[in-house]
Amino acid sequence: MTTPNKRERENKKAKKKREKDERRWERRSDGPSSIPVVRAEDLSGDGSPTVEEIMASLSSGGGGGGGARPAARGIPAKLFIGGLSQDTDDASLMSAFAEHAEILEAVVVTDRDTGRSRGFGFVTLASHKDASRVVRTLDGADLDGRRIAVNVATDRR
Repeated sequence: MTTPNKRERENKKAKKKREKDERRWERRSDGPSSIPVVRAEDLSGDGSPTVEEIMASLSSGGGGGGGARPAARGIPAKLFIGGLSQDTDDASLMSAFAEHAEILEAVVVTDRDTGRSRGFGFVTLASHKDASRVVRTLDGADLDGRRIAVNVATDRR
């Protein structure tokens, strides 16, 4: 036995379904919306380089006078440096590794409360191709009176 309220709800639900189906059919009959087509010639006046200019700069090794671009240098590599002295700072770590490869960054990790070195740091090399050579050369070397350990850094998980 159906009550008037239930019948009203069912009729309302059926009406909503019909309206939704009608809207869907209208969208389908309209077809896809038109997408404006932009040609390369229309964009050439905005100062951005053309595809030919980009390809030429990549094949010539960067083009500009500023040296190699970051994409042309290679993939950077991060090294873990352990066993550092309390006297070692970012600048001395950078200078010790700069003799062996191009360095992007050198950081000695410090205690946030005391500001003293925690005894390890990280050096980011410009190219991963130099990483294995630098590890072989400097692992076990002496830096500020301490024997350091040099390894390729791994992500903490």
